[in-house]
Amino acid sequence: MKVKQIFFLRLKPACRRFRLLLMGILLSVFAAFPSVQPAAAAQSEAAASQEAFSDFHKEELNLYAGAAVLTDADSGRILYGKAANTPMANASTTKILTCILALENGNPEDVVTVSEYACKMPAVKMGFAAGDRFYLKDLLYALMLESYNDAAVAIAEHIAGSVEGFADKMNQKAAELGCENSHFITPNGLDAEDEGGIHSTTAYDLSRIMAYCIRNEEFLEITRADSRQVSDLDGSRTYSLQNHNALLSMMDGALSGKTGFTADAGYCYVGAYRSGEHTYTFALLACGWPNHKDYKWSDSRQLIAYADATYSDRVISEGEKNFRIPLAQAVRREEGICFPPSIGACTTGEAVTGFLSDSDQIEIRYDLPETLTAPLKAGEVIGAEEIYLNGQLYGSRQVVLTETAELFDYSWCLKFVLQETAL
Repeated sequence: MKVKQIFFLRLKPACRRFRLLLMGILLSVFAAFPSVQPAAAAQSEAAASQEAFSDFHKEELNLYAGAAVLTDADSGRILYGKAANTPMANASTTKILTCILALENGNPEDVVTVSEYACKMPAVKMGFAAGDRFYLKDLLYALMLESYNDAAVAIAEHIAGSVEGFADKMNQKAAELGCENSHFITPNGLDAEDEGGIHSTTAYDLSRIMAYCIRNEEFLEITRADSRQVSDLDGSRTYSLQNHNALLSMMDGALSGKTGFTADAGYCYVGAYRSGEHTYTFALLACGWPNHKDYKWSDSRQLIAYADATYSDRVISEGEKNFRIPLAQAVRREEGICFPPSIGACTTGEAVTGFLSDSDQIEIRYDLPETLTAPLKAGEVIGAEEIYLNGQLYGSRQVVLTETAELFDYSWCLKFVLQETAL
């Protein structure tokens, strides 16, 4: 570059103008041929597939559960999976979805009138009578603390007009949350089957639903309550409710949870736990049958201990990274005229971090053009830094130009000659 610059400036003014015009004409001709264009900017959203992470983490924890998952609640990333995407009956863990739908589609002060159909639900049940009236919020406490099946149906009928209509809302909401292998039929999780299959979900889908639920303060308030006393509006029936989520008292970081049991599902549990700056959601399906109702607490503690021991915050890609991209047909006027052979670029944004284990595999790829053609402006997006975690796109940052280059063609040369002549 320096040699070209010195030679160019030593020419006499007249020769220099003629050479510029000639070069400009030649460059204009060559510019008609195809050239490599800048790469499109990659999106910066993380897009990790559930299958990859479920298959990657196969450490054997000797859990009792037939299916289990531990998920980073913020990213949705699976930290541990055991048959995490296998559809299974899930019993009363279904009620977390029933509760969040009621909170989003109803008013806690709504008056719910109990139907005859709701009264026909099997135990565990409140045992109210048709025509009894309750505030919706009181039924939600009955739903989540005592897991009453009749309360679930009363809530569903109030929100959607029927159990079938409410099931449609359940499946729609699950799909919105990215649940790919769930089919909900009943608001209480009782074993059921229809033309779409059996009432079921996966450990991972259930964990995703819980991650959504704990963003709602009313949901947390209800599910974290130790006890509650509720009555019908006439005051003729009073119920003392106790929370059966024992993990709340076992572990200080426990945020929320819901137990479940049916003959098909076995003992189940879905929970949320806060550890430092991270929140885990986890689910256990088919975690024993009578008389092993405590297996779910052992498995829960083991999953949380595994996460704390295995994962930590780490830097995946440092801050700004600089590049030089080969450059064609460019000219720059600074203290003279030069023809830069390359142009500077850098990544944007802060360093990329992740909640990682020693076994996680990181690969950083750069989607950049082999060469660029002027004109170009500083700040223009020309590519991306793509970060892959265990073979799946985890995130990306844009790569932008840090310099400006003019196009060296006939128009530039003519403009320069006219400016020189005017001087």
